Amino acid sequence: MASSSDPTSSAGNTPEQPESGSVTETPAASGTADGTERGGRVRLRRAAILAVPATLVAAGLAVLTAQGALGVQFAISGMPFTVTATELNGTGFEQFGALDNMAEDSPNAGDTGGQVLVVTSAIKKATLTKLCQSVDLGGTNLLITAGSGADKVTAADLTTDSTELSGDAAFDNIEIGNDASMLTKAGVRGPKGVFSQQADTVRIADLRQTNYATTAGVFKLPGLKLRFSGSGC
Repeated sequence: MASSSDPTSSAGNTPEQPESGSVTETPAASGTADGTERGGRVRLRRAAILAVPATLVAAGLAVLTAQGALGVQFAISGMPFTVTATELNGTGFEQFGALDNMAEDSPNAGDTGGQVLVVTSAIKKATLTKLCQSVDLGGTNLLITAGSGADKVTAADLTTDSTELSGDAAFDNIEIGNDASMLTKAGVRGPKGVFSQQADTVRIADLRQTNYATTAGVFKLPGLKLRFSGSGC
């Protein structure tokens, strides 16, 4: 959610940590049996600057997995899911760009080489009102709702890896342009030379995200309901 605990790509796809001040690009996919080089990762690299909001562009996006900087510790399925909430309130907020990786030969890899460029958001403690999460399964949606009553959804060490995020946001004591290796608000640190931002608190009304992964140390969902539905969140 707003914003990705140690945001990380899947183990086994972790690039090496670059030296301070260096710019490292993700290698292109390996060649095929007939010697033809696949271009998915190359195209992703070339599109990276256009794909990430200007405030989150970083020269070292492809090397964020070093030092366990990304929120995800697993290979993502490659199926995006929608998350909405009428309100999110968080204490200890951090945000920066990242790369997630799918399992090898994933059917959802498309022409990206199994990589997804995301924005990782980390929140130390969060509460969410009227949480909704849906996954489009093709013809039907897996729908999860919680926190619609008096008790709100609560989370600790929450991270989300998103490709889209919208809402009305307000921050207290925000710092924009930090080096990701110096972040202190949510307990997550990235490699040197990576652009990031952090704040003491964050509030987002009418939150809507397209996510590829979520992790949390603690996630409490009062009034949880899981069902199939013809429509998503």
